[in-house]
Amino acid sequence: MSVALVSDAAGAADRAARTASPLSVRGLTVSYGETPALFSVDVTVRAGAMTAIVGPNGAGKSTMLKAALGVIKPLAGSVAVFGQPLAKMRDAIAYVPQRASVDWNFPTRVIDVVLMGLYRDLGLLGRVRAKHRARAMACLDRVGMTDFATRQIGQLSGGQQQRVFLARALAQEADIYLLDEPFAGVDAATEKAIIAVLKDLRDAGRTVLAVHHDLTTVPAYFDDVILLNREVVAAGPVDEVFTEALLQTTYGGRLETARIQAETVAG
Repeated sequence: MSVALVSDAAGAADRAARTASPLSVRGLTVSYGETPALFSVDVTVRAGAMTAIVGPNGAGKSTMLKAALGVIKPLAGSVAVFGQPLAKMRDAIAYVPQRASVDWNFPTRVIDVVLMGLYRDLGLLGRVRAKHRARAMACLDRVGMTDFATRQIGQLSGGQQQRVFLARALAQEADIYLLDEPFAGVDAATEKAIIAVLKDLRDAGRTVLAVHHDLTTVPAYFDDVILLNREVVAAGPVDEVFTEALLQTTYGGRLETARIQAETVAG
């Protein structure tokens, strides 16, 4: 094959990747033992948008994120990132886990947590240079945490810890950001700071997908929404999908309870 043909083929592949969805799942089915968590989930996430995953407790929201990351092996289905298999595209994704899933007693400093996001640049030896520290500090600055760089992570408040993990994700300079309840248990100032950073990422062409529990803020925070209750009830732009009727279908008789819980947390 000629060099020109190889170049044309590579160019076509690059163009296809740019037009493919950042994240697409097809037929995703996950079970914990005999308990089904997700059943035949089909979702195509829109590029350059902020998308919320909304649903009742036990709906499989966190499971969907973990399966999309490859942390949980599904019974069936597939995950594609920019049209490519997940295994080839892991570096395109940054992940912010639930705070409750993190061991905050681990003896590490804030700056070291953020440097973990630079694992691709640090290489096998993990040699940290001045440029790496500067990049980590710039990420801490974006979330308002530079003054805490040498603090042990367990000494921070819940909101501060969440900001640090967001800074670690920013350090990865990923194309897709997956966040599992990023606003849970944080103060109003932290929530405002986090949403500002996420909207900046969106405006820069990045894609944000977040599990979200507060129904009252979905229209203000997100462009698209996925209504999930083990299966996808509906997915699309917030102004089309986030309706009373579809929310009732998603939550059943628990919709008002979900709203009260959200108001309690916010208050």
